[in-house]
Amino acid sequence: MTEAVTFGTPEIVLLDLPQLSEDVAAHRPLVAAHAIPWPGDMAVFRSPSTDGFELLTTFGSAARIGTLVEDFHAGPTSRFDRGNALVVDLYSGTLESVTDLTLFGGANALAIESAPGVWEIVQAGAAELIAPGRYRLSRLLRGVRGTEGAMGNPTPAGARVVVLDETLAPLPIAEADLGIPWNWRIGPASRAVSDDSYVGFSFTPEGVGLRPFSAAHVEQPWRTPRTPGDLTIRWTRRSRSLAADSWGGLEVPMSEELDAYEVEILDGGTVKRALSATTTSAVYTATEQTADWGMPLGSGDTLDIRIFQLSALVGRGAPKSVTLTF
Repeated sequence: MTEAVTFGTPEIVLLDLPQLSEDVAAHRPLVAAHAIPWPGDMAVFRSPSTDGFELLTTFGSAARIGTLVEDFHAGPTSRFDRGNALVVDLYSGTLESVTDLTLFGGANALAIESAPGVWEIVQAGAAELIAPGRYRLSRLLRGVRGTEGAMGNPTPAGARVVVLDETLAPLPIAEADLGIPWNWRIGPASRAVSDDSYVGFSFTPEGVGLRPFSAAHVEQPWRTPRTPGDLTIRWTRRSRSLAADSWGGLEVPMSEELDAYEVEILDGGTVKRALSATTTSAVYTATEQTADWGMPLGSGDTLDIRIFQLSALVGRGAPKSVTLTF
């Protein structure tokens, strides 16, 4: 008589991330799973209610999932972060060092959950095994694929870590499914969806891969003699397109259906005014400044602003927050 295999409750992570591959539609989240013993195939069921679960997909690869051993502090972007190290415990699998060329090609990417459902993507050039299953990762690239706004300060020890590779399965949802608080059950495909080996939870896909990246290179505002007192705020557009990482292009491709922005003028946490723009600049007129502050801004004044690029599909993109000094 064959003894039935007992499956423990798997570790399941659903990740709503920027697009990582042209092979996966930008709006689709990813699922990572780990279980001992591995059941062979995992099934993903979902329902808009608490019953009537329907099979969405199956997948057969165990992911490299782990946790942060130490707090992970904020660091620089667009260059190597040499001041921080990422110390992680992996439930299974290994990591190894890679060359800079391989790193720039996307290798050794990990998603770090800085807050519930908020993921910073980090790449590590150097990996050192310091204890069984424990790695010290350094020579880091931070805020990869527009995730600099997800950087924790710090991200606390115990936060979830997922290695981003081909073991993660895309969930084949439609764009119409975005924003719906689906209920999910994920577990061994050989068992019924009601089995105790399934993990149940709620997850709302937001289509993070469709969200515009934050603006870059915000310039100090300048005035023109033709419009005394008016302030022109300028910035540089970024693109969420994977092709935007090419070194050969003169300008990043346009990923959105429209070229539109909103600039918020802030007073602490209060939005004093929102400016709309269809180019990478906006004018804050002297009349608007007087209405907001009692007089036009002058030498020595500071101004806090947030800039959003707009998407026809998901609305506002990631914010760029800066303080301007006159």
